[in-house]
Amino acid sequence: MILPLHLATMIVCANLTSGDGPLQDGRTSNPNDTECSAWMDEVEAMASMASIASMVSRHGFPWRQDLLCVYDQEDRDDGGSAPTLPDRWESTDSTTLRPMEAAVIADEASGSQATPSGPVGAGRPASAPVDDAPVAKPDVVPEKPQGAENAPAEDEITPKLEEAVRRGFEALRRLQKSDGSYGQGRYGSHVGVTSLGAIAFMADGNVPGRGDYGDSVRKALEFILAHATETGLLVSDETHGPMYGHGFATLFLGEIYGMNQADDKVRDALVRAVQLIVSSQNDEGGWRYNPVPNDADVSVTICQVMALRSARNAGVKVPKSTIDDAIKYVRECQNDDGGFRYMKDTSGSAWPRTAAGVASLFYAGVYEDRSIERGLDYIRANAFPRGGRANPQFGFSQPHYFYGHYYAVQAMYLAGGERWREWWPAIREELLARQSPDGTWSDPQNGDAYGTAMALIVLQMPKRYLPIFQR
Repeated sequence: MILPLHLATMIVCANLTSGDGPLQDGRTSNPNDTECSAWMDEVEAMASMASIASMVSRHGFPWRQDLLCVYDQEDRDDGGSAPTLPDRWESTDSTTLRPMEAAVIADEASGSQATPSGPVGAGRPASAPVDDAPVAKPDVVPEKPQGAENAPAEDEITPKLEEAVRRGFEALRRLQKSDGSYGQGRYGSHVGVTSLGAIAFMADGNVPGRGDYGDSVRKALEFILAHATETGLLVSDETHGPMYGHGFATLFLGEIYGMNQADDKVRDALVRAVQLIVSSQNDEGGWRYNPVPNDADVSVTICQVMALRSARNAGVKVPKSTIDDAIKYVRECQNDDGGFRYMKDTSGSAWPRTAAGVASLFYAGVYEDRSIERGLDYIRANAFPRGGRANPQFGFSQPHYFYGHYYAVQAMYLAGGERWREWWPAIREELLARQSPDGTWSDPQNGDAYGTAMALIVLQMPKRYLPIFQR
């Protein structure tokens, strides 16, 4: 398994604080680099570096220099050399980082020490007798609210869930067309639906060349790349409202590139796609159906914000001003009841776009904000899942059912705590009760491929594979 970029970034950025980090130039170049500082702010809000090192040690992740050391590929193409790792990071065979070295690096950054035979201590020398050691105090919980990525709820994944996901995967594979696309009706061969189908498989660790459904992801990727235009727009012939599909497709490319940065075609398409998003943001700070900076709505805006976050996680530069303007726009779309309206000049609240609005704030890097708490309260009051008690047919005819729950589960996951513990079993049981005998989840508005992909993404949130779903 490749060490996900966001975890590699934590280890690298933590090491940068000691002044001898490996990054020499490019997108994140030194301890004072603004972007790396922003990443460190996020790292400080997560679990201790020791827990990350423990994961590296348990799984023995292979590492790639271009994942650990984010540098400007163009500089390297022009004859520049790739950054090198410090001596203490050297590997035994040039392909595998020694797990203990990873643990030591992480522990040095966090101020604790590790022993080869035991867990990380709380600053105790390795030779100190256990009997003389003071009673370890629990880690101080930071004031910043924590998401669920490092605080799982009890029994998140059940055998019933795993079987439903397996049946869903088989159904989704059957629904894929020969050209790698997904979609039907007015959304036939749609880049957005195709990307969501691939992301559903990726949520279980499938990527091109790896996993039981890696071939399905590969075919979807080939379809998206075949529809990458010179302008950067990712669009197929049958696309309605191209910026919706473009946002989901850019998100897909960002997740692919974050896991494997060796594919220049993916990188080039991703960079152009990001540039198009940035250039089509309107004066209010949002986006609309077409790639022109005219009007904006919350629904399309969240698609672009998630895409930009994924690209940024993968090392692609995103202007800070773009994100700041998006935050301002989303906040201005919130009503007094905590819900979000569709556009700034409309009035009514609705829970699907409220879920999208809250998620967009999280993905823009806003974790502590009254707007988020009010939005979460509105979602709970207006869309709390009925679990297995619901009629299997109830809700599918509800407008934007899967769209709403796709974002709602992300919002609750990123909020964490009691919100996640309460929401997760309810939406899990509701979706399990509504799966069709053929393994699909039917969506009368957008088609079975869309409904099945969305349901599978929701049901696999606790697997924590995709970097985009982490803070």
